[in-house]
Order: sequence, then C-alpha cells, then structure tokens
Amino acid sequence: MENSETKFLVSEAHIGQRLDQFLVSHLPDTSRSRLQQLIAQGKVLVDGKAARPSFHLRGSEQIEVVGEVQRPPLRAMAEEIPLDIVYEDDDLAVVNKPAGMMVHAGAGATEAVQNRGTLVNALLHRFGSLSGVGGELRPGIVHRLDKNTSGLIVVAKNDAAHRALATQFSSRRVKKIYVALVHGWLKNEHGKITSPISRDAIRRTRMTTRRSGGREALTTYKVQQRIESAFGKFTLLKVEIATGRTHQIRVHLASIGHPVVGDNLYGAPSEIPSKVGKPISLRRNFLHSQEIEFVHPRTRATLRFSSPIPGQLNEFLRTLEVNSPAQKRL
Repeated sequence: MENSETKFLVSEAHIGQRLDQFLVSHLPDTSRSRLQQLIAQGKVLVDGKAARPSFHLRGSEQIEVVGEVQRPPLRAMAEEIPLDIVYEDDDLAVVNKPAGMMVHAGAGATEAVQNRGTLVNALLHRFGSLSGVGGELRPGIVHRLDKNTSGLIVVAKNDAAHRALATQFSSRRVKKIYVALVHGWLKNEHGKITSPISRDAIRRTRMTTRRSGGREALTTYKVQQRIESAFGKFTLLKVEIATGRTHQIRVHLASIGHPVVGDNLYGAPSEIPSKVGKPISLRRNFLHSQEIEFVHPRTRATLRFSSPIPGQLNEFLRTLEVNSPAQKRL
C-alpha cells in the first residue's frame, strides 16, 4: 500500500460482506496474507475499533487501515555448515567461500528457506558471535562476494576490528586480486576500466555502465592466457579492483564486450557450442577471489592470503585446453 492510512465508507452494496473480503476487493495491490496480518495486529479499524476478519458489515461504517504490518526483526541464524577457514585469530577470520553460497540473506528474507545456507549462518555456528556493526542480518561482514563467485573474504569478530577493516576497504588500502575467464580475446595485454557503475533502470538485479551519475569504479586487468579452442576464444585474466562496487568485475568486463564465462546475467551464454562435439556449460561464474592483502586492525602487521583456483574451474580450463592447440599460460 502506498499510504500509511487508508479510509473507506461502506456502502449499501457491501452490507453483509465480511471485513476481510471487503478489504481484498478494495485493496487489490495488497496480498491477502498481508491484509490478514494487518487485521490481526489491530491495524484495521471499523468505526474506530479493531475488528475481526469475520466481522459482517452493516453499511455506513467507516473502515480505516492505519500503519503497516509490524514484522519481527530480521536476524541471521546459526547453521552447521562446513567452512574453509584460511586464517583466524581473536579479531578476524579469512574464509574461502565456495560458489553457490550467499554471503548473507537479503533484507526481505525471513527465518525460512531464503535465510538458509548463508556464509553468515555458518560463521555464527563456528564462532558464536561476530561484530554487530553491519546489523543483525550481516554480522561480521566487512565486504562481500557475489553468490556465484568463490574465494577469499575477510570477516570481523568484533566491532573495533570491523570499523578498522572497513576504513581500509573504503580508503582503497586493501589489495584484492581475482582470476577471471572471459569470452573472446582482449585486444591489449593489460588495461584499465574506469566506467562509473549504477543500477540498471529496467532490470533491477543488474548493474550498468550506460547510465549517467554512476559511482566511480576502477578495475585493472592483465592477460594470463589466451585460449583458442573448439568452443571459441577465451582469455584468462588476473583482475585487481581498487573499488568494490556491486558486480564490479562482471559489469566492467561485460561493458568492453568480454563477459565472464558462466555469467548469464551479463551476456555470457548458458551453453557454449562446440565446433566438433557437444556443448559445454559452467553453472557458476568463472570468477575467483584469489588474493587479498590488508593490515591487521590490532597488530598493524601486513597480512597476505591466497586461494588456489577451485577444482571445478581448473576442470573447465582443462576441457578447453584438450580441445585446443598446445598453449602456454603467461
């Protein structure tokens, strides 16, 4: 509903109708379950008094819908899920996140299936408590990785560590290097993409570089290998980001005509046809957070971590290479 307060005067045509049925017909953009919640929470008044959904209208009553449904506060829940802990101390942990795992539930999630299987849930089970700076849905989360991106992510165990790490990220003092496989051969051996990024005006799940007023973003890349195979041409890249915009690497590489393999949202095909046999597909993005470097928030020591390319991605590379002339990675 657009307004926090809505009023109706019951006409003779609705005499004898149930209150909940009346509201369904007069508020077609509001779901039946939401209307039931409004009535149950006393947000629907008949002549100034709360009424039951089965109340039968007598005509000439004034019905008011006041306020919104009061939802219980959203919070993450602990779940026993295996974690690959790369490093851990009293202040922070570095985790190797698998592809397919969401970092945290979305703002619209409830304590139901949408809020299951997240990295935050696994962290709460493993550590018991995390920093609260990010709120109850995102405890400990200083930065994020997309669901279908794997690799290293830093987690804060207390508020002091969280604030210090967040300052490093926002001031671009954290070094973040990814490995990505893209469609096609990039023209240059290395390059820089600086296009501002904003949310797509039509497809809200996408980001874009085509709108004015976007946020500053900086991505640099270096070619590691050029692959020519029966499935087409591909380039393996080392990518470094100075900023951390939503989908930054994916949207930047797609903007120059080279989408990340497996990234259907930004133009990569679901299946890659072969010139000689069956098509192949990758049910995740070929994007992996491979290296991260930052200063420890308490000791001030420089910490560097690396994560090998996951087996699924290496297997995909081998599939391309066995269908290619002999090639050498740079």
